[in-house]
Amino acid sequence: MLPDNQNPRELLQIMVRRFGLLDKNCCTVGEQEISLIQSHILYEIDHQHEPSMQQIAETLAMDITTFSRQIQTLIKKNLVLKTPHPEDRRVYILRLTVEGKFVATAIDHRMNTHLEEVFSFMTDTEKAIVMQSVKLLNESMLKSKMCCTSVG
Repeated sequence: MLPDNQNPRELLQIMVRRFGLLDKNCCTVGEQEISLIQSHILYEIDHQHEPSMQQIAETLAMDITTFSRQIQTLIKKNLVLKTPHPEDRRVYILRLTVEGKFVATAIDHRMNTHLEEVFSFMTDTEKAIVMQSVKLLNESMLKSKMCCTSVG
């Protein structure tokens, strides 16, 4: 049980705002304005081996229609390539273009720099506690029946 003055929702709301997760665009890299969801898509394509559209949509818990629109935008920005799978032409494989890899790497570097600065205000023990707590929270959210469902 949390002490009365620690409302978990309020703490998470504050963290989301301070982390900039409510901003329309998460970042600009060169001439590219990248939304938060596009940043997540680029990250997942970069970190999975030749993922399909369905795999990335499922990883991000996105409706495939909404996801397809985002992919089309990233293709128009010359950040993502979509090619039919050689063995099953109904499945599309996603890859980053050279520019897409540059943008994904730049965002990754920027986020890591930001997190390093945030953690610089903590002791090694505090950092370890935060990391363990976030890991525990993620694992608990995965077990929750309400995780990744709409409110209503």
